[in-house]
Amino acid sequence: MASELCKTISVARQEKHKNLFLNYKNLHHFPVEMLKDGGLQHLERLYMKRNSLTSLPENLAQKLPNLVELYLHSNSLAVIPEAIGSLAKLQCLDLSDNALKVVCPEIGRLRSLRHLRLANNQLQLLPPDLGRSRELQYVYVDNNRSLKGLPSYLYNKVIGCSGCGAPLHIPEVKLLSFSSGELTVFLPTEVKAIGTASDRVLPLQELAMRRLHHTCHTLLKDLNFLSPISLPKSLLELLHCPLGHCHRCSEPMFTIVYPKLFPLRETPMAGLHQGRTAVSFVAYCCSSQCLQTFHLLS
Repeated sequence: MASELCKTISVARQEKHKNLFLNYKNLHHFPVEMLKDGGLQHLERLYMKRNSLTSLPENLAQKLPNLVELYLHSNSLAVIPEAIGSLAKLQCLDLSDNALKVVCPEIGRLRSLRHLRLANNQLQLLPPDLGRSRELQYVYVDNNRSLKGLPSYLYNKVIGCSGCGAPLHIPEVKLLSFSSGELTVFLPTEVKAIGTASDRVLPLQELAMRRLHHTCHTLLKDLNFLSPISLPKSLLELLHCPLGHCHRCSEPMFTIVYPKLFPLRETPMAGLHQGRTAVSFVAYCCSSQCLQTFHLLS
């Protein structure tokens, strides 16, 4: 099988194939042959369904830069590397039937992505900015029982969420969460505090991060001038990668969010799922003012 796999990949490299089928190959590791030398620069569609992959290489985008479609259905993936956000041409990503509990925010920054399939995983939350891109139109997260909140950016997209939000006991939950009525929604691990309508003053660190981010982008147009000496490493990394953007005004947020729930049953989408889901849309706002003025249907 190993020699056959090597031959298949070698032929694909030599003949500059655009499609490569590696389904049902009993793969436990991503084939190193695909990453040798310059990788497969001409490959556009990679099919790796029904294997036993547990991880993806960090240099995936560097070695397969022209991927348009990536199919990883039915593997054992528990983590998706941040580097996947560098697949600039990716339009379709299928991660259904894996072991994902969270999805890295970088997936939300794939500006060409149109189809995202995450059904039948163990998702507890989705990145706040997922769906911010207008290109993303189809998102399927069906049968993620502990997923109870969808970012409001996904409203008016084609959403598959049947079987989500069902009551489920989750032991030793370490994620920050907030509750509204009978619904509890988990928040990204980067969130340090949850704001409410009565909290009108932001934490000092959040104010400083927002002002520095604004100054760098409006005046200096670049964050790279900041050296590790100018800021602690943790703050420098946070500055480069906000946890999300306000769904009302697009202000970047770094440590605190003001979440607002819109139960799906109160939206026109309720009729599409006919009680097969208990999820709500979650707006992530940057202040009490945006929290009070944001409306899903406006």
